Amino acid sequence: MVSNNDKTVASKLSLKLLIDTAAQKVLFAEAGKEVVDFLFSLLSLPVGSAVKLLSKDRLEGSIGNLYKSIQELDPSFLQNSEGKSTLLNPIGSISPSLLLPGPSSSSSSSKNVYFQCANSNYSSCNAYVSKVNGVLCPNCKNRMSKQMIYVKGDEREDYVDPNVGFVKGVVTYTIMDDLTVTPMSSISSIILLSKFNVKNLNTLVERDVTLGFDEALEVLEISLRSKKVLTSVFLGKK
Repeated sequence: MVSNNDKTVASKLSLKLLIDTAAQKVLFAEAGKEVVDFLFSLLSLPVGSAVKLLSKDRLEGSIGNLYKSIQELDPSFLQNSEGKSTLLNPIGSISPSLLLPGPSSSSSSSKNVYFQCANSNYSSCNAYVSKVNGVLCPNCKNRMSKQMIYVKGDEREDYVDPNVGFVKGVVTYTIMDDLTVTPMSSISSIILLSKFNVKNLNTLVERDVTLGFDEALEVLEISLRSKKVLTSVFLGKK
């Protein structure tokens, strides 16, 4: 199980539940961009990271046994000494979320620093860059110590900036108990109430809840085995 020291996000996300008190179930939730970004980011979570976060005891299937097998396997049986660490601690490609830390700007920038000739008298020196601070310029033999920052571009139109997330924040989203997500509208809410065949509106209550690290773990765990995720997470202990 993940310790409190591993909780990467101190703040919690907010969402509003519509609860049928007679049936004791969540009909749907209203939430903003941050909650939807978190839910969508679960699709990018490596299986190994999910197993590590949940621990073997919280998984109903057999995937946890694979994780434990790798943990207990002697490194002498592995083709590569780094294989064990790679499998037990996979690197995710998800945006910053409640479960995993986002990409470190400090670590990434340190790998993308280049140096240019500090001599401004010769424009031709600008044609050379180096990853090594202080190396001699091939043109004028002065030290290349002028720091240049490499900016990575991406020409793909479908590129997702991990600092921006996945969905736009101009609308509120409807999240069903089974985690179906759609943009919300007053018409869609009426249709949903009709779909649930709610005959007595007095049984419906709204409840503001928060989604923190513990709840995020429950969402991940229960989504792997149930279609009543919101009910299980927010009403299961009531």
